Amino acid sequence: MTSIIVRSVRTRSERNIFLLFPWRIYRGDPLWVPPLLPERKKRIDPKGGTFFQRGEAELFIAWKGREPVGTICAAEDRAVNTQRGLSDCMFGFFECVNDKETAWALFDAAAGWGRARGLTTLYGPFHLDYEDSYGILIEGRDRPPALLCGHTPAYYQPLVESYGFSGTRGDNLAYASDLRLDSPEWQRVARLGERLRKQGHLKVRGARLDRWDAEVDTILTLLNRATAHLVDFIPWQRAALDEMLASFRSIADPELILFAETDKETVGWFPAIPNLNEVFQRVDGLRHPWDYLKLAWYIRRPVKSLTIKSVLVLPEYWNTGAGVLLMDEMRRRVAGKGYEWVDLSLTSADNPATPYLAERLGATLYKRYRVYRRPI
Repeated sequence: MTSIIVRSVRTRSERNIFLLFPWRIYRGDPLWVPPLLPERKKRIDPKGGTFFQRGEAELFIAWKGREPVGTICAAEDRAVNTQRGLSDCMFGFFECVNDKETAWALFDAAAGWGRARGLTTLYGPFHLDYEDSYGILIEGRDRPPALLCGHTPAYYQPLVESYGFSGTRGDNLAYASDLRLDSPEWQRVARLGERLRKQGHLKVRGARLDRWDAEVDTILTLLNRATAHLVDFIPWQRAALDEMLASFRSIADPELILFAETDKETVGWFPAIPNLNEVFQRVDGLRHPWDYLKLAWYIRRPVKSLTIKSVLVLPEYWNTGAGVLLMDEMRRRVAGKGYEWVDLSLTSADNPATPYLAERLGATLYKRYRVYRRPI
């Protein structure tokens, strides 16, 4: 019987095997949205990846004979560990055949890497990024994921949990709401929104792309103040936020990137952007030159859904109706633009305000993801 051997990625050929391995796992899976290879290559590159400005990482491949059967990355985010007084070893890029021996060998490699650096906990999966496709999909296999949400095989959950991992913080939730229906929930939101406009305490504006740096500063403040109460809160770093927002700048409709303001300060942010996963699912991760031609074609076609990645309201304004006003303003502004439904993702089950707001809109929970932790 051939045993599993896990080795560090050292050569360009091994790096390509690491990057392309997911295609072995998800071949034929109609729900999978391939990652864009140019972005993945940059992310794992110590010379160009944003993560490496604050930490270190190592890539591993599991081999059965000459056949690759799994991948994993072990990493230390020194900035976050120092800031929060932690000793976490982040793991990510976990992809594996349906075999417990292989999965455990991969986790052993990540744990050993962390232990050698004095780290005490495996935490993830995060793919050298805290926002893109993190977690293991626990439920929701009836439609592809929205932008920045992941997809994993059903057997990943038992493989991870068999190693002794347990869920940390609340599950991460994705909600969907049909924009075509004039539901009682949306009618109620419209009435509340109109009442709030007449009161005049809050106003909503679109993004000012000509003042990009100032807008990013505002978003950074909102992100770190509005989510600081969450379990396992990780403060946003400016470089990481810059990188994420820059990728959306060319596709964003500034009329749908909404800010709520009082006379004194900006108190909420509500960005709705086209769900480009509808496009990315068709271009095979840009593996081949002709995939760029397909991207140029499909990117000009209308998509059916929007995705809202954050519903941020400063805690001191939670009871002012700011979230409802932002939702109603979004609904008004998308009218006539051809969108059929909107994704709200991801929000934590530990964050009581956002799931409550989603349910008030008649939105339905359609995906659940889980982040895990295990002592090493």
